[in-house]
Amino acid sequence: MSKRVLTTESGAPVADNQNSATAGAGGPLLLQDQHLLEKLARFNRERIPERVVHARGSGAYGHFEVTDDVTAYTRADFLSEVGRRTDTFIRFSTVADALGGADAVRDPRGFALKFYTAEGNYDLVGNNTPVFFIRDPVKFPDFIHSQKRDPFTGRQEPDNVWDFWAHAPEATHQITWLMGDRGIPASYRHMNGYGSHTYQWTNAEGEAFFVKYHFKTDQGVRCLTSERAAELAGQDPASHQTDLLQAIERGVKPSWTLYVQIMPAAEAADYRFNPFDLTKVWPHADYPLHRVGRLVLDRNPENIFAEVEQAAFSPNNFVPGIGPSPDRMLQGRLFAYADAHRYRLGVNHTQLPVNSPQGVPGGAADNYGRDGLMATRNGSRYDKNYEPNSHSGPAQTGTALSAPLAVQGWTGTHATLAHSKDDDFHQAGELYRLMSQEEKQRLVANIAGGLSQVSRDDVVEKNLAHFHAADADYGRRVEEAVHALRDA
Repeated sequence: MSKRVLTTESGAPVADNQNSATAGAGGPLLLQDQHLLEKLARFNRERIPERVVHARGSGAYGHFEVTDDVTAYTRADFLSEVGRRTDTFIRFSTVADALGGADAVRDPRGFALKFYTAEGNYDLVGNNTPVFFIRDPVKFPDFIHSQKRDPFTGRQEPDNVWDFWAHAPEATHQITWLMGDRGIPASYRHMNGYGSHTYQWTNAEGEAFFVKYHFKTDQGVRCLTSERAAELAGQDPASHQTDLLQAIERGVKPSWTLYVQIMPAAEAADYRFNPFDLTKVWPHADYPLHRVGRLVLDRNPENIFAEVEQAAFSPNNFVPGIGPSPDRMLQGRLFAYADAHRYRLGVNHTQLPVNSPQGVPGGAADNYGRDGLMATRNGSRYDKNYEPNSHSGPAQTGTALSAPLAVQGWTGTHATLAHSKDDDFHQAGELYRLMSQEEKQRLVANIAGGLSQVSRDDVVEKNLAHFHAADADYGRRVEEAVHALRDA
């Protein structure tokens, strides 16, 4: 085997990688030392802007296999037959902390899955909770600012966190999830994943259905107490990354079973609460789970930066048979995610291997996008960069990805459409009442630990009112715990 030769970025051999070129043995460096300048300039640019949210993440490759027939509900090709396998890439992440944060913290977890289908990439961008803090994307930047490090103190401030929540009663349901036991998963392998949003499926006959995705971990749900999480974060800040990497390396293949809830589109308008409200779940008694298939992870990335940090997921990457719903948060994310990737990675980020549509014929996109920073797709000398043309270029299919959605009303800023049973507290109370006494005790302690640090009494009282509205016992116990800590 011939010895590998170190080269510059242009491919020229490097004669000396240990000593810079100088004017004599003791003289200054020379500007003509192309290898030195290129090496330092390249090093200066090794870091790209981190994600505004979901900055710290881990990833793995795998496959999804269909186990049950769902063709009555969707014409998506990758779901078209039992036994069909599709390659996948998944990225797990924390939400609020920066790239250097610890894994074992109390935070929602991102659960972003890319299916490399024969009809293009399908990105399902969800979390490990079935709900979220807000229902309208116009509030999202403010919400994230309240959860991030304060511009003066440089740390996450309870005053900011709870002040925003005091003005967002719809967050009570997600707060109850986050402050409960599932707020700190023991590992990425031991948590469920959810599409969270409502999506639309369309079958071959054009019938529309609204669906919610549930990925149930086959390893069983395991969580950490706040005390154990603090220990683990100090021992190994990359604890979840370590666990996922080592599990796959030793042949353990983490897996999840996918279920969906299915609502005929015609039932949405008269459902007792808004089915497109991200702060609410659909009760399983109304819409039971239907099994779809199994996700298996079996290969680690070779390079974290190239494959995990540069992985780009966007909820608007749909395939025929799957589309959006009127979920306001989803509608906002259809723009925001792709725009964030164009900023972080450049307009040609979809040409990176981890983001390319590997499952389509030819393994690459075929369109008229051209040029831009880091363009790698050349085409032939006869390819045109406009459409329509007379030169056999790619042409439109004329077939919509999903069924049309009826819209009506006056333009303007509107509160979400009210349904008969809409409110911000009922489901939070139901979740609380499902918990054991020990779970309730830990939930109350976690909430009180943060809320008791808030300096403004009116902010504390507004938050306590939310818990009282969810459940009388819930509110009473939180109030007593907060006052006990503040009086100590």
